[in-house]
Amino acid sequence: MLAVNFGLILVSYRIFGKTGLYAWTPLAAIVANIQVVKLVELFGTTATLGNIVYASSFLVTDILSEMHGKKQAQKAVFIGLFSLVAMTVLMNLALFFTPAPDDFSQDSLAVIFGFMPRIAAASLLAYLVSQMHDVWAYDFWRKRFPGLRFIWLRNNASTMVSQFIDSTVFTVLAFWGCFPPVFGADLLDHLSAQMDCGAWQTPRSSTWPGAGMTKEKYPGRPEFLMRLLLSHG
Repeated sequence: MLAVNFGLILVSYRIFGKTGLYAWTPLAAIVANIQVVKLVELFGTTATLGNIVYASSFLVTDILSEMHGKKQAQKAVFIGLFSLVAMTVLMNLALFFTPAPDDFSQDSLAVIFGFMPRIAAASLLAYLVSQMHDVWAYDFWRKRFPGLRFIWLRNNASTMVSQFIDSTVFTVLAFWGCFPPVFGADLLDHLSAQMDCGAWQTPRSSTWPGAGMTKEKYPGRPEFLMRLLLSHG
């Protein structure tokens, strides 16, 4: 699943350039909120399948920040936020329509899109806070540690903390007071899965083919992303 996500990002950037990364941001946000209802085993912990595609949105904003600047990355975040709000409103409005007698999709749609207001609000706020922090943090570390040989530091320092923020904000707002015996365990499992997904999106600087290059040598070139993605794992 991780390889498929990274491959699709590569194809999107290769074909559409910066616009492709903008398109991936709302796609990842919407798909992650659909896949969140499916529980799977990720890296030895029980987590939602949506953690994988959601983690890819941090990679996209980091690439935008690295290649096109902080403002472009922030623009992608707001595009993703708008798409989440629009989807939540439209799909919940759809659930209010009385289904026809031979309809078979109402119950399934209600399971996927009928989020309680508290969970929906927690998801939106966690997305906004964590993504904005990721953009700010990546730009912060890029100014202090420029050059491709430090890209692993910029990516880890921004993504890991942002995923901690996302997990904490969502879990606290969505479930605080609801499941006290397992609240801490759920938070740790959710955080562990996100951290593991994030770690796989970080290039190894010691073996990365692009180490030592300057930004002037790869402005806007898809080969940069290809090298970055091929160095994962």
